[in-house]
Amino acid sequence: MKKQNVRTLSFIVCTFTYLLVGAAIFDALESQTEESTKRDLDRSENEYKTIYNISNDDYKELEDIVNKYHPYRTSPQWKFAGAFYFSLTVITTIGYGHSTPQTVLGKVFCMVYAIIGIPLCLVMFQSVGERLNYFASFCIQLVKKCFRFRKKEVNQTELVCVGGFLAIAVITGGASMFSHYEGWTYFDSIYYCVITLTTIGFGDFVALQVNESNSISLCFSFYV
Repeated sequence: MKKQNVRTLSFIVCTFTYLLVGAAIFDALESQTEESTKRDLDRSENEYKTIYNISNDDYKELEDIVNKYHPYRTSPQWKFAGAFYFSLTVITTIGYGHSTPQTVLGKVFCMVYAIIGIPLCLVMFQSVGERLNYFASFCIQLVKKCFRFRKKEVNQTELVCVGGFLAIAVITGGASMFSHYEGWTYFDSIYYCVITLTTIGFGDFVALQVNESNSISLCFSFYV
């Protein structure tokens, strides 16, 4: 029991330390850019108000219109394709936030849908992972047999290496697709794939929000 307590306390301390280090690094990397961007935007706002003689209330109303219109600037979000895309982000816990239910019934259904769908999705991923693990083991054994390795048993290190290779292939391949169809830079596409695969889903980059939705780009969005 004492060992478990010490282990738990160690994990808590390590996690909290990791958070502190991350906060310090993000502060150093992003804070100056944030302040500079805010100054530029404030200056542009004041210039815009002066040039077009817009009051603060009118400008605030314009901001609200732009912000509310943001999710609807492409094809409708809640037609079947968009709703299917949203459902996927719910049960995979990505939650980009690009569109959210606006009706009471929609919010109620979303909560129930998430409570049921998330465990179902986790079980499905576990099952698929087991099949992929079996397939990877079979392929490794086949390669060893072809090259006449003495030890044909598959160890954890080999499975980890294969898993890492597949993860890199998914990220780099997906990034190429999104870079082409969404018009993002390749680095931003890599960033989007990693944030999506880890289910963080910041929402600063969301597929199908710039160009008109089509079946190809929709399939690529499910790819990651």
